[in-house]
Amino acid sequence: MRRLFGENIEPACSYCKNGSATKNGDKIMCLRKGMVEPGFKCRRFKYDPLKRVPSKQAELPEFSEADFEL
Repeated sequence: MRRLFGENIEPACSYCKNGSATKNGDKIMCLRKGMVEPGFKCRRFKYDPLKRVPSKQAELPEFSEADFEL
């Protein structure tokens, strides 16, 4: 099975099937361990790609017509 963000995903409770974020987002409520930090990991980690937040896209520089002339 190919994973959405690659095969070497570092486990973290913030994108685990067993965890869900609290309302303010600073903690994760884990079904197995209770209240934990978002970067916490345990051996029961199950990857959930829908919980993964993509990184922000870099802004592209603006070009003028002079940049494309020979």
